[in-house]
Amino acid sequence: MAIEPAIGIILQTRPLTETSLIIHWLTPDFGRITTVAKGARRPKSPFLGKLDLFYEAAFSFSRSRSGELHILREISLRAMHVELRSDILKLRRAAYAAALIRQATETETPLPAVFTLFRGFLKKLCGQKSSAQIILSFELKLLYELGLQPNWSETHLQAGTKKIAALLLEKDFAAGENLKLSEAQTVGLRRFLHGFLIFHLGRLPKGRAAALEIAN
Repeated sequence: MAIEPAIGIILQTRPLTETSLIIHWLTPDFGRITTVAKGARRPKSPFLGKLDLFYEAAFSFSRSRSGELHILREISLRAMHVELRSDILKLRRAAYAAALIRQATETETPLPAVFTLFRGFLKKLCGQKSSAQIILSFELKLLYELGLQPNWSETHLQAGTKKIAALLLEKDFAAGENLKLSEAQTVGLRRFLHGFLIFHLGRLPKGRAAALEIAN
């Protein structure tokens, strides 16, 4: 059975058995793939300490012949994004972005642009404090990469809000954080994207309100 190399970011983990884990990855070349890490929960496992949410790693896997659950072989960590563990808001924002990617993309379809987008998003989260508009920026950029960007001329948003949306899409996350949005622009864009995402995806993953710091 051929062993294939990959680079990926962990989107989700869950137990398979008392000793094994299922790992959901986002990779540039294979898209979203799922591997089983056999024995990963054992005290002396070579995977111990290497499989956690949002870790980026080089890894290898053996492809399943009959399904989409492949066998994880080796892993070498590249980034752990440890800053997310000490800030609940950063963790919520990373979790929402990961859930949105899982919902909006197909499995085993190459996603190089989405991988680069998520990697940049995590890097910005791990830096200085970010505002809620990083989530709006991420949603706009993800829609663009999926070919689902809004036709702004057909929306009822105010001209200033349309301009801000275009700038958030155009600029990187760091530059986007420097844009000054009025409360009306923030609320208008947030509500528009809420409806637009539901229209295209059927529903939104949990956690958007928390990521945007919207009180229940």
